[in-house]
Amino acid sequence: MTVALMWEARAADGRGAELLEWARAQVLEPAPSRCEFLTAPRDRVLVLTWWDAPYDADLPELPEPRSEMITRAVHRWRFESAGTR
Repeated sequence: MTVALMWEARAADGRGAELLEWARAQVLEPAPSRCEFLTAPRDRVLVLTWWDAPYDADLPELPEPRSEMITRAVHRWRFESAGTR
């Protein structure tokens, strides 16, 4: 089974690049099978990690960044693959 973890944060004004750099520097052990970084307007950063694991597996997640770097708590979601096209 493939499980995807989604981590999304909104950076403090003008700190989007710093938040992205911080997220890229985080090391997950063990490493996911895939990791993708995305950005959006208003300095939002999204990190998707894919794992070959059961849905309820204990998987490492990105931590909360320093509070001065973000405008609100990080949002986190877990999904299981429903297939591809």
